[in-house]
Amino acid sequence: MDFSILPIIKQIRDLVWNVPLIVLLVGTGILLTVRLRGLQFRGLWRSLYLALIKRKEAGAAEGDISHFQALMTALAATVGTGNIAGVATAIAAGGPGALFWMWMTGLFGMATKYSEALLAVKYREIDEFGTMSGGPMYYISKGLGWKWLGTLFAIFAAIAAFGIGNMVQSNSVADAVQATFHIKPWITGIVLAIATALVILGGIKNIGRVTGLLVPVMIVFYMGAAIVIMIIHYQTIPEVFGTVFKYAFTPHAIIGGSIGSLIRFTVSNGVARGVFSNESGLGSAPIAAAAAQTKNPVTQALVSMTQTFIDTIVVCSLTGFVILSSGLWKEKLYDGAELTTHAFNYGLPGNIGGIIVAIGLILFAYSTLLGWSYYGEKSLEYLLGARWVMPYRVIFCIVVFFGAISKLQLVWSISDIFNGLMAIPNLIGLLALSGIIVSETNKYFYKKEL
Repeated sequence: MDFSILPIIKQIRDLVWNVPLIVLLVGTGILLTVRLRGLQFRGLWRSLYLALIKRKEAGAAEGDISHFQALMTALAATVGTGNIAGVATAIAAGGPGALFWMWMTGLFGMATKYSEALLAVKYREIDEFGTMSGGPMYYISKGLGWKWLGTLFAIFAAIAAFGIGNMVQSNSVADAVQATFHIKPWITGIVLAIATALVILGGIKNIGRVTGLLVPVMIVFYMGAAIVIMIIHYQTIPEVFGTVFKYAFTPHAIIGGSIGSLIRFTVSNGVARGVFSNESGLGSAPIAAAAAQTKNPVTQALVSMTQTFIDTIVVCSLTGFVILSSGLWKEKLYDGAELTTHAFNYGLPGNIGGIIVAIGLILFAYSTLLGWSYYGEKSLEYLLGARWVMPYRVIFCIVVFFGAISKLQLVWSISDIFNGLMAIPNLIGLLALSGIIVSETNKYFYKKEL
């Protein structure tokens, strides 16, 4: 169907996701990195220990789910199609150097993610169901006293949840299942809607339990395949790293434009796709962080910081390495998930790579449905009250089905707009409350609490 409004929506999307927003996102991460004295670097091992080994705090602590479950819920929402299709699109458009700029975005984004989670726990509230509610809408309205700005964030997040967090994900699953297993989209839609309902109707504790099991399995499954490819083609590893750093500042030839504009193109593609993948600064992940059982906001903030590290520095890097080691990026015949699929097929014997990518895409997209369902629920609860929670969950599951059977060009573009708009009030909140972030951090490390 030809939507006459689609070109206009795309122009608005490009306006929102333009250089000013990208600079604001990355600039906030850089500023917070400086003010926190590089906490994401000096505190990385501690944060990984808290997240993956300790997993939860000893003794009673307020909250609904463990540190690990909160992290897995946030990872469920961020480790998605961006890790498969987004990395490939960035490399196809901006060259291998785009991966370097994804790394830079991820490293500075860790400080942003840390700060979001800290504020989310500090300003969270207990709702009428006895569960935790938090996120940018709460720390903006309570920390700054700007309820109107918190409301604006909640509106943007609630709309984005039905787009980027629902319909586009179920559509991605339906496409992958049809292409790989030849199953009709309406069948996939029904199965996916039921599978989503079985999890989200039980609330955050049920979501936390499921994502705590699903997310590690799907990440290890996908990473394992990528690592096998790198072992098989180990001789290409030095060349891959060399290519990334070489083209970060001297990108491959693209028709038209000066060298300066080509470098800007490479940077913008890497940064934009990095932000899209790890969502640092968008304000979504702290909604899950607010549900964590913790005695101190800094503890969960350290755990949440690992989300960006795992998503971008680990999973996105492995996708990029597989693509670059295949050499297919030079031919410019493929883009997006198709490029990743062909790269995995090239790297593994018997063309089983396509099946692995398809399964990865299905699991990643399904987990994103679960994570974003909670983000949308808490945003709607903030706007309209707790009585709307159960109707929202039911409607969310129904929309999953329609997403699977629909053509979503318009929905994709609208979702991109509201996803970007979420970042603006959130970044204002982070910058304005950065003094509190630094104060809470210094107090925690001075007392050496764990």
